[in-house]
Amino acid sequence: MAEWPEFSDFVAVRSPALLRTAYLLTGNWASAEDLLQTALAKCWRRWGRLADNPEPYVHATLVNTFLSWRGRKWNDEVPTGELPERLDADPTAAVDEREAVWQALSRLPRRQRAVVVLRYFEDLSEAETARLLGISTGTVKSQSSKALATLRVDDDLRSDRARNEVG
Repeated sequence: MAEWPEFSDFVAVRSPALLRTAYLLTGNWASAEDLLQTALAKCWRRWGRLADNPEPYVHATLVNTFLSWRGRKWNDEVPTGELPERLDADPTAAVDEREAVWQALSRLPRRQRAVVVLRYFEDLSEAETARLLGISTGTVKSQSSKALATLRVDDDLRSDRARNEVG
């Protein structure tokens, strides 16, 4: 089976951004790499039939593959030969804030998380997000609203804001 040169070029140029999206969806680099590899393998098989703008198809494949991984029990586990260092305090508030946001994001239902990642991290419009997820713009709006309401009352995010205001 011959490889189309455009696919190699696309992967070389777009992989960092796609890997970031996969990481935001999965929560760890190993799962993100697996997700991206799986999605790109699916796209490669259809690459000859894609139009001149394969980006929406690749994004949709990435998100749909993520959404279909519900049954994977190992999704949140990362095997390692060494125990991680125990961090008592991180000297940078930005890292703490990112972690708190990530943890809160990971507690959202998968569909809401996908909407938030596409709308606010990937900066897609409601229409683009709806098209990628195969849902209506009204559903994007309602899922986004529910997700943001959940994030606003998340105890970890509230306690981080309180610490930052006091300190």
